[in-house]
Amino acid sequence: RVEGDLRREVQSNIRRLIDIGSVRGLRHKRNLPVRGQRTKTNARTRRGTKKTVAGRGQRRGMSKK
Repeated sequence: RVEGDLRREVQSNIRRLIDIGSVRGLRHKRNLPVRGQRTKTNARTRRGTKKTVAGRGQRRGMSKK
């Protein structure tokens, strides 16, 4: 098999998992680790870069003294 064929085969396998509604397919769809890794920490590569959340970090009203 050549590179293009393998890519197509892998994509069709993933699509099949999503279509049959398996847990693995769901994880693929949500861009989460599929093979049982922890996700509370250390899933950055799979999930992508951090999304900043408004209102987090140092409070606006408090000033340093």
